[in-house]
Amino acid sequence: MLSFKKPDVEQFFRTFAIENFTVSPDEEQLVFSTNLSGKFDLWAMDLPDTFPYPLTFNGQNCHDLKYDKHGRFLVAGFDRDGDENAQLYALQPKGGELLPLCVKEGHRHMNPILSEDGKRLYYTSTKEDPTYLSALCCDLKTGQEVSVLQGSGDASIFLIDVGPKEEHLVYAKHFSNTYAPAFVCSGDDHVSLDPEAKGEYTVSDCVFTGKHELHYLTNAGKDFSYLARFDIESGTKTVLLELEGVDFTSVAYDKERGLLYLSASKGVADHLYTYDLESGSLGGIALPVDVLSSLKVAESGNVYVLGRSAVSPTNIFKKEPLSDEWTRCTNYGVPGIAESELVRPEVLTYPSFDGLEIEALFFRAREGTSNGHTILWPHGGPQAAERLGFRSLFQFLVSRGFHIFAPNFRGSTGYGLAFCKLVEGDWGDGPRLDNIAGLDWIIENGYAERDKLLLMGGSFGGYMALLLHGRHADYFKAVVDIFGPSDLFSFIESVPEHWKPIMNQWVGDPVADKDKLIAYSPITYLDGMTKPMLVIQGANDPRVVKAESDQIVQALQGKGAGVEYLVLDDEGHGFSKKENEIRVYRAVLEFLEKAIKEQPAGVET
Repeated sequence: MLSFKKPDVEQFFRTFAIENFTVSPDEEQLVFSTNLSGKFDLWAMDLPDTFPYPLTFNGQNCHDLKYDKHGRFLVAGFDRDGDENAQLYALQPKGGELLPLCVKEGHRHMNPILSEDGKRLYYTSTKEDPTYLSALCCDLKTGQEVSVLQGSGDASIFLIDVGPKEEHLVYAKHFSNTYAPAFVCSGDDHVSLDPEAKGEYTVSDCVFTGKHELHYLTNAGKDFSYLARFDIESGTKTVLLELEGVDFTSVAYDKERGLLYLSASKGVADHLYTYDLESGSLGGIALPVDVLSSLKVAESGNVYVLGRSAVSPTNIFKKEPLSDEWTRCTNYGVPGIAESELVRPEVLTYPSFDGLEIEALFFRAREGTSNGHTILWPHGGPQAAERLGFRSLFQFLVSRGFHIFAPNFRGSTGYGLAFCKLVEGDWGDGPRLDNIAGLDWIIENGYAERDKLLLMGGSFGGYMALLLHGRHADYFKAVVDIFGPSDLFSFIESVPEHWKPIMNQWVGDPVADKDKLIAYSPITYLDGMTKPMLVIQGANDPRVVKAESDQIVQALQGKGAGVEYLVLDDEGHGFSKKENEIRVYRAVLEFLEKAIKEQPAGVET
């Protein structure tokens, strides 16, 4: 009988991903950004066939992808080696040359919206003002650009939608992640979609359903977002639908059937609903995934979704109007490993230090394979969440015997506006203590052993890994920091320019909150960082610049601490190239396995 080795890191990380997708108006072509070649490029399939072929060969992340409404060309936004400064290009459906449309070195262009006739391109950009984003319109024939909405000294502008005949624009003013009110404008006339709203709130999505009517998602006056209608002529808002404990996140319009498709988040999973505009009836659609990334509705009524589950990577699915069944358009999985061999996490809830209820995921290594060690994974964001979405890293580490504990500490999304706001101005106390309370709870309830804990996180999770290491090193045997801020003062100064207006509310004011920011900065606690540490950084990271990792590594090395440092010269805030991803997580495995063999058990406090 043949005997095969246990799957290596490469087998798990040869799992492919899909960033985004679009469908041609006639539904004869499906185009998607995928790393099928090892780097991200645009690929296509001629439906109903599902054999993919490449359209581009630039090997870069695609941030935006839109089809011309007449099927003549596509608009795509590509960055360069993770720098996130997407430039907009046109591409023929058959692929080939990338025709520059809206480009400016060192600036970001996002959310392209094509006019009905495909002659004008609206988009949001930093090119007018790197600090306060603006909306522009480009004439695709002449290349002439005009500014249509200008950000100012209090907020950036994010264009959301363009109305029929381009008579109206809908945009959001971005004051913070939890305060983004929306407005509809025609010329110099600007009207709030939530005219009676008080306090901070956000409008997350909007779609025109008529010349003077739009439907949108807002949480104005509420803790969770709901569906509302706005009549432009009368300036009136009507609340249509709200569900307890559910955040509506996106809305799409099926004009022929008078239906809205509403995606919604509830904790660690997503849901999909329909809303009949004529009858006001609500319907539910069973999703083929746990987490929904994007949704498209074709003129035929066919619905396409991109999503993933805890045991399946991103795939595209299609559903016909009268069917309850979803058809797979792509079939990505872990090579050589069935979904039944992968691990779905348990969903736990525990009380934090102040009684606040925290939801968490716990991935348990299968019986007979466990090495007894549990990895605490604080997620990034921080206004994001760990969800039932596939991570090659998690499944690989679980296959190697590690348990993984991932709490959605205060500040996480999917639990209401009030919960999400709890992290603002409090990066270093509440979330930190939520994580510690979670560790104490899983130890007390038999999920983990006190002397067999490890710590790893990326972005805000990397920051939290550094802070927990500095202040609670006695809990852990080893720590992995993946591009985490180490000093909140330098972090605030070095973020992208268009982030800076929100930093006072989000993180803190360097002058007014000086003492707090010192207390919240991991670099304050160098003497407490006594355990082995691996630091990973992308050289082109625009969010957490390389200097953030350089300074913590240099400071610790100056004290003789055991720190390994891995820098990726052609990556940004993540890993877009398969070879880099494999290299990084092979290094993580070797580091963790070495740590659990060499480090003595932790000391009880």
